[in-house]
Amino acid sequence: MATQGNYELLENLRGMVRDMLKLRSEGGAYAKLARAHGYVDGYMRVLLEAGIADHKALLALVADERRKFDGPATTALRAEAVLEEAAEASEHEHARIVAA
Repeated sequence: MATQGNYELLENLRGMVRDMLKLRSEGGAYAKLARAHGYVDGYMRVLLEAGIADHKALLALVADERRKFDGPATTALRAEAVLEEAAEASEHEHARIVAA
């Protein structure tokens, strides 16, 4: 029986994380999503306990996959744009109250 190298094990985890993110974004059944989370958690625990990866490497892998799937967690905004959006939202809320 052939054994997998560390790179292949981490690539397996990467694929599992991708599948989990896909299920989440598609609005998959809770049971399937929970099972996928469990598989990922268990696989990560084995990698940690076997000394194949450390917490930092696993966090980086998951963050990388999330960034690829969902885009960056944060983005730079211009202060003026944020204030304009807040003002527009406030105007729309005020218009609904007056119309009611």
